[in-house]
Amino acid sequence: MAYKKLKYWFDEELAKLLARKIIDMGYSFDQKSFVHTVGQQIAKLELKARIQVFAEALHSHLSGNYAEDVALFKNILGPENPNETGMFKEYYWVLPLAKYVELYGLSNWSISMDIIEEITKRSTAEYAIRPFIERHPKTTLEQMRQWSLSPNFHVRRLAVEGCRPRLPWAPIIKSLQANPSPILPILENLKDDSSKYVQKSVANQLNDFFKDHPPLAVEIIEDWIPTASTDRKWIIKHALRNQLKKDDAWAISVIKRL
Repeated sequence: MAYKKLKYWFDEELAKLLARKIIDMGYSFDQKSFVHTVGQQIAKLELKARIQVFAEALHSHLSGNYAEDVALFKNILGPENPNETGMFKEYYWVLPLAKYVELYGLSNWSISMDIIEEITKRSTAEYAIRPFIERHPKTTLEQMRQWSLSPNFHVRRLAVEGCRPRLPWAPIIKSLQANPSPILPILENLKDDSSKYVQKSVANQLNDFFKDHPPLAVEIIEDWIPTASTDRKWIIKHALRNQLKKDDAWAISVIKRL
């Protein structure tokens, strides 16, 4: 199969696919209008804007009742993703559903947390969760702490990746950038995680700390070193990658001590 840039996967063919998934579940849905609405807007748009077009078109063509629409989404999601890969290749079509929750779910926190967890098991909701952190910081971060204990590695990954203040291609969460203390219990729960997928996110979070709170990053790593498992050592090494590129003496000493 010829390579196709990800943004071009969000086209009229995807609109038809989503419409079929909805109709096959027994819902009344105007496929022709939905496909036309998407098609007339996406031609000159980049990836994120295309995904938003899909979410807005779903909103205008579904019931308008958030709880009912989310129940529909749960019905069409299908089997969970058993792999650490495939969130974009196999489950790219779920991204508009996550965007829908991001755009229209802020006033329905409990329902949104439930569907975000289900979406995460197939694709990713690391962008969808961020407005909830800003609008409902205490309850959302507590939910993410609980997710860090989940048996599902996709959900555990969301717990740490979704609250990265500097998550690439997303607006900075300034409150967490200024005060990352709510993130620390999540990191503590995941410091020995066996999933490489999760380990990378923990390491990325620590790597971000070096940009905004270097003493905190040093403190965490020094605290982790004495009882470091093999998995934790990998996290530490990956978190130090940029410091090592700078020939940072402390980072070099950490590698020697692991």
